Formats: sequence, structure tokens, C-alpha cells
Amino acid sequence: MREHGGNLDQAQRRFGGRAEDWIDLSTGINRLPYPVGEVSMRAWSLLPSRSDIEALHRAAQHAYNTSAPVVAMGGAQTAIQRLPQLAPPGRARILAPTYNEYAAVLSAAGWNVAEVGELDALAGADLAIVVNPNNPDGRCYKPADLLALLPRVRRLVIDESFADAVPHGSLASEAGRPGLLILRSFGKFYGLAGLRLGFALGDASDIANLATAIGPWPVSGAAIAIGCRALADDAWAEATSARLAADSDRLDAMVQSQTWRLVGGTPLFRLYEMPDALAMQEKLATARIWPRVFTQRPRWLRLGLPGSETEWTRLGEALSR
Repeated sequence: MREHGGNLDQAQRRFGGRAEDWIDLSTGINRLPYPVGEVSMRAWSLLPSRSDIEALHRAAQHAYNTSAPVVAMGGAQTAIQRLPQLAPPGRARILAPTYNEYAAVLSAAGWNVAEVGELDALAGADLAIVVNPNNPDGRCYKPADLLALLPRVRRLVIDESFADAVPHGSLASEAGRPGLLILRSFGKFYGLAGLRLGFALGDASDIANLATAIGPWPVSGAAIAIGCRALADDAWAEATSARLAADSDRLDAMVQSQTWRLVGGTPLFRLYEMPDALAMQEKLATARIWPRVFTQRPRWLRLGLPGSETEWTRLGEALSR
């Protein structure tokens, strides 16, 4: 079983309480989600039409500032599961440490997988993976450096699941170049991870292959309706980006009284180093607040950003005990 955030059921089994009693800060999901509003009965009762799906694709192109072919799917994870089928197994190189699904999925499909620590070490790969901003430490890579890598690999996949709040670092506008595939997550920035919506942006061949692999109804009618509405709402996205930037600074300031060192992060989560992350997780869990820890990095603790003022107050009180 691979480690992920969002494992609130484990917290409940260990420490009790109902799900609604907890503040789940173990993920990088926006805790002040997009206001969904009403969803028509048509979205629930009818199969999505081709025109519905194309409207969602246009909304994604607008939000991500690209004219490249797009395919919607059930979260960025769906695209990760399909990556091995874009080409025969070969050499996969992953810039690490990073999201652990890539190595597992590619290895299971027969790829020769190696994790490397520098961009230059990806050169020569049949499939090169870069998560930008990186999960879990928020490292960012300059678009120019990533584009310089493109001619040196057969296919370059850039996972931009946390890029919505830092759009200046995105390569979405460059999607469409042969060999470049961009993955985007909808649920994190918009705070609607349960909707299971994500996108792949790339050249026509890769997008056509992915679309064929996932079938004619890749996402639900409700996901299409909500996705179209949210992705077109530029004012909400701008205001949310500004709030998240301010709140990430607020969280850093809140923990200054602790003996923690900021390792990195994004406007959706912060990663700290401390003497004993597991002990801190247990301390926060007694207040029904669930952070993320890492088996391989026992000094790392990651916190998503609280949402409401009540959540901020609860976190502050828990840290001061």
C-alpha cells in the first residue's frame, strides 16, 4: 500500500471521532472549495454528450491558457495509470523524491524505472517525469529549463497538479509540442477532489491515444457542469490564488514558535522539518487535526492550509499546547 495524504480513515481508527470532527490537513486540497451551486438534473440523468465534453475541453484550454488538444479524465491519476500504454516499455526516469505512483505504475507495466535527483539526469529517457511544483516538497523548475530538456528525451511528462496557484511556472501554453505531455488536476485548487476531474494536454497523437484508452464517457455529467463553471470563473481563481499565497505565509508565521524548519511547499501546502514528525502528528491528532508524515522521512511533516477562521484558531490552539 503506497503512502498518500487523505487517509483520514486511519486517523479515525487510531484516535476516534467522526469524519466531520476532523480538519484534514494531510493533503494539498483547498479547504475553501469552489461554490458548486445547483447542478441540473440533466447532468445527473443523461449520458454526457460529445458537445458537453468538448465544452469542458474548451473551458480547460481557457483556464490553462493553451490551444493544445485536451482530454478530460477522472483525475490526473487516471492519466498516470495510462502513461505506460503510450509507448512500448523502455527507460523511464523520474525526478525524485516525488509522487510515488509514477514509479509503481511504470514498474508494474514492465518499464525500466530509475529515480534521479537532477534534471540533466533525465536525458536519454524514453519517458521522463517531472512534477512541477513538486509533491511533496514544492520544488519548482523554470519553464525554460524544462523546455531545454524536451529534445533530450523521447517523451516528457510534466505533472502540474499544484500549478493553478502559480500559473507563471506552467508549460501548458507550450503543450502541443511533440513529446510534451502536461497533466493537470482540477480537484486540488478548486477544492473538489471528490469530483474526480483532471486533464491531459499534449500533441494530437498522445491526446487521441489517451482519449481512446479511457472511452467515450470519461467523466460524469456533474463533473462537466461544475468543471465548465469553475474553469471559466477567472475572478474566483485570481482571488483564490491571492488568498492561498497570503495563507501560506500565515501558516509559516504561525509555526515560527515551533522548532521547525521550512523545507518547501506551495500555496496549497507547507513542508516542515522537525525533530519528531510522528510525535507532532499524534499531538495534533488529539485535537482532531490530521497532518501528513512520511515513513522514509521521519523528520518531515506536511500541512495543508486551514480553510475557515475556526480551523485556523483550532490549529493555533493545538500548536500552543
